[in-house]
Amino acid sequence: MLEIKSRENCAYDEISLGEVMLRLDPGHSRIKTARSFQAWEGGGEYNVARGLRRCFGMKTAVITALADNDVGRLIEDFILQGGVDTPFINWLPFDGVGRSVRNGLNFTERGFGVRGALGVSDRGMSAASQMKPEDIDFEHIFGTLGVRWFHTGGVFSALSESSAMTAVKAAKAAKKHGTVVSYDLNYRPSLWKDAGGLQKAREVNRELAKYVDVVFGNEEDFTACLGFEIRGNCSDLKELHIDGYREMLAEVSAEFPNIKIAAATLRTVKSASLNGWSALCCAGGKVYKGIDFPELEVYDRVGGGDSFASGFIYGLMSGGCPQTAVNYGVAHGALAMTTPGDTSMASKKEVDSLLSGACARVQR
Repeated sequence: MLEIKSRENCAYDEISLGEVMLRLDPGHSRIKTARSFQAWEGGGEYNVARGLRRCFGMKTAVITALADNDVGRLIEDFILQGGVDTPFINWLPFDGVGRSVRNGLNFTERGFGVRGALGVSDRGMSAASQMKPEDIDFEHIFGTLGVRWFHTGGVFSALSESSAMTAVKAAKAAKKHGTVVSYDLNYRPSLWKDAGGLQKAREVNRELAKYVDVVFGNEEDFTACLGFEIRGNCSDLKELHIDGYREMLAEVSAEFPNIKIAAATLRTVKSASLNGWSALCCAGGKVYKGIDFPELEVYDRVGGGDSFASGFIYGLMSGGCPQTAVNYGVAHGALAMTTPGDTSMASKKEVDSLLSGACARVQR
């Protein structure tokens, strides 16, 4: 199904391409009334590399760009604390005020009950949005060093035309050298609002889909980014319209035969703090259903999908079948949503325990 290069022949298990922002978190307060914020790092593509490193012990790196000032160095310090390698950060000179280049900020409040989570990005003219295909030596990374798995996504591709072109060049280079390529559609209406809207989002993502082996998304992502729709209602995880998902994912594979696996997260939002959570994947014409969390209590939902992706990738890279991969993804995503911040604080032991039916009793 997937031919994954051996670890012995590669410097890295996985590398992600994307923007890493400074997340400012008001905790239990709200952005518009907060008097203090806790700082984290985060970014849809980067979160996958960090999850694979911190939870699953794989050697990972991030390809990104940062403005060379103290905020950029703070983000770098967070990345280093996460164990993700940093030699592929493109440092851009800072002009003193951020007229030409700056580091992206992401204000995110968690939501509670009937009040949904809220994200307010401040990332215009960010260093990552100005990345160009020629900035990074992808031949050296994928051809000389060797990488088993490459991951990028729709957030990075939405930042600018040049970032989308950079993602295409990276994916082509990865494919050329036998690296598995995964892509998280991650549709964000706010990023496309002034950049061509839904039509442009679909154009960019459909182009990138041509170079992908594994695609991630939810129902909205597959519809907005690729134009596929699920038939039927998926309002209750206990009564999933599996056939509808099977048909949609089969259509994805039929139109893009290069896509060997399509995985869809399933989230039922009962309230901001209580979600149904599961996933499906389609591989080799078969649909695999992940374990169910019909009433998952959510502390911070941001990054749950990224942690699903890293768990799924680990399941495949460790030699597991699609069923193992989708179960690892669901369990890791569930645990990631029980802690603050974009990134996972779970351990592989905790993921394995959850998969074996462990409960939330205190451990002494």
